[in-house]
Amino acid sequence: MKQIEVQILQQSYLLACPDGQESRLLEAVERVDTAMTRIRDAGKVRARERIAVLAALNLAFEIADREAADLAAASAPARIAPTPIAPHVHDSDERVQQLLLRLDEALGEDGRLL
Repeated sequence: MKQIEVQILQQSYLLACPDGQESRLLEAVERVDTAMTRIRDAGKVRARERIAVLAALNLAFEIADREAADLAAASAPARIAPTPIAPHVHDSDERVQQLLLRLDEALGEDGRLL
């Protein structure tokens, strides 16, 4: 494990970093530094500890918001691309069955288009 010296809000920190994870750690440091700088520059909070807590809360909220969006996207019914009806099919019963199948796929589990 190596150590990396970083700057957050113009203060140096020596951080332990697993081998091969340096770029991820530096990206995280950049996000934290940016979040803390924005809060400080807004001018309402001056205490470094309060800035750190507010930045942590903002970042945690962003993560929770992203996770909720990912969960909503994962639980949404999957859109199935309609199966084209083969032009060589001439039997009207088979065509009707294929159309019904395509409608069922488009409607999904709840039976509604939207």
